[in-house]
Amino acid sequence: MKLSFIYSLLLSILFNFSFGQTKFEIKNGSKIYDAEIIVENCSNDKCDGNGTVKLISKESKKVIQTFTSEDLYFYFDKDQKPTVNIIQLYDEQSPLIFDDFNFDGTEDLAIRNGNNSSYGGPSYDVYVSNSSKTKFFFSNELTKLAVENLGMFETDNERKRIITYSKSGCCWHKKAEYIVVPKKGLKLVYSIEEDATGGEFVKVTTKELINSKWITKIKKYKLKEYYKD
Repeated sequence: MKLSFIYSLLLSILFNFSFGQTKFEIKNGSKIYDAEIIVENCSNDKCDGNGTVKLISKESKKVIQTFTSEDLYFYFDKDQKPTVNIIQLYDEQSPLIFDDFNFDGTEDLAIRNGNNSSYGGPSYDVYVSNSSKTKFFFSNELTKLAVENLGMFETDNERKRIITYSKSGCCWHKKAEYIVVPKKGLKLVYSIEEDATGGEFVKVTTKELINSKWITKIKKYKLKEYYKD
């Protein structure tokens, strides 16, 4: 084995693991892009700290754009690798989420940035793509949703809705749905609140925007009947 090869190998290992940095490749998150993650600190089951994400075209193999995160926080899967595209309420949420968040037909990207959402849950920086400029741009509106609620929002691509969840203590929960109005931004169109702070009953309030008017319905259920599961 040539000394030059050994030297190159040692340099590669030093680059990946020196100063606490570790590199991962993600190839199964997108049909268009691969991703390379470099993160500052990794322990037995998770990584955190300053992170860099390189987005690479599957077709050209070139780096399309580079992003940074102050806290690229994530846990490993069973193969000691980061997951991708997983959004589970109160559970696993991946460091990278590829999806069409604004329903314009192009793939967007959310990057984990610490645990700054409600109750110390996962928070994300959200970037939307501009196909004409082949570049991703930071979205204040979508990032705000991913910080002020319970972790990363969900998308319903068939109905073209963005869905968020929030809570206050054990007994008040809210689900909200937004649409994306072109050139205007997000618009709340539906919400359902479950208020069980009264003890034996839960008050369910639904609000829906129909023909530019809010329709509100309030019903009361016995706690044991409403939460059968």
